Amino acid sequence: MDEARLLLANVVHDPVYRKWTGAHWVLSDLADIGYEAGLEELRPLVDRVLESWLEPQFFRAEVVTTKAASYQRKGGVPVINGRHRRCASQQGNALRAVLKLGLGDDRAHQLAERLMHWQWPDGGWNCDRNPSADSSSLMETLHPMRGLAAYAAWSGEDSARLAAERAAEVFLERRLFLRRRDGQPIRADFLRLHHPLYWHYDVLGGLVGMMELGLLADPRCQPALDLLTAKRLPDGGWPAEAKWYTTDLTARAGVSAVDWGGVNQKASNRWVTANARAVLAAAGWT
Repeated sequence: MDEARLLLANVVHDPVYRKWTGAHWVLSDLADIGYEAGLEELRPLVDRVLESWLEPQFFRAEVVTTKAASYQRKGGVPVINGRHRRCASQQGNALRAVLKLGLGDDRAHQLAERLMHWQWPDGGWNCDRNPSADSSSLMETLHPMRGLAAYAAWSGEDSARLAAERAAEVFLERRLFLRRRDGQPIRADFLRLHHPLYWHYDVLGGLVGMMELGLLADPRCQPALDLLTAKRLPDGGWPAEAKWYTTDLTARAGVSAVDWGGVNQKASNRWVTANARAVLAAAGWT
């Protein structure tokens, strides 16, 4: 497909996390668009990404007491008030992409172990280094949850499935997009549909995660399903209402080699539509 060809033709191997042409994001995009699984031609990309997210620093914890001290340390994952302050969406997204592309190996076990090791008491993850931060981030929790769900299906390990289900509670307690204290939207962007989502979060991304865990029947998904249904266009599709990328090659960051359809409130975006239809079909909605 044209999108895959453009992604692979413009991939950047170093740094792997360059937004959005780095090897990490190319693998993620390929997994999202359903690229053929098991292709060894992707092995160099997989190796480069996994080498990055399994470096020794991620196996070393450094206990600190302040945000400032966390930036003064020499490598390692900061632990503040008993919580690992790690951007686990990186390892989680890599784990999901590698497994979905059919290229999992023993390193998948290491990624899954790290994710479960860093998991917060409420079930999610957060990289916020403020000592007062004690609730997981939806953005940092989505990819680890999906990665562990994929890993559980691949490995058959119950501990990973249980960890993913614990993470799902972070979303379900908030009806996927609402604050617990007053039932109002957490962020305006959570209500808008995007593709690609990258490391961000929106209500459709949350529903995809619930679909992968088989949790769409949970009544707490109802508000999100209602919201998604209300966004259906007259032609039966769904729009991309916002985007996190640019195709302007002169931009300093966030450049995509692929134009994913841009933003158009009145026209269907085929990628958003494919995800929305899959979610509603899995939920038993027409």
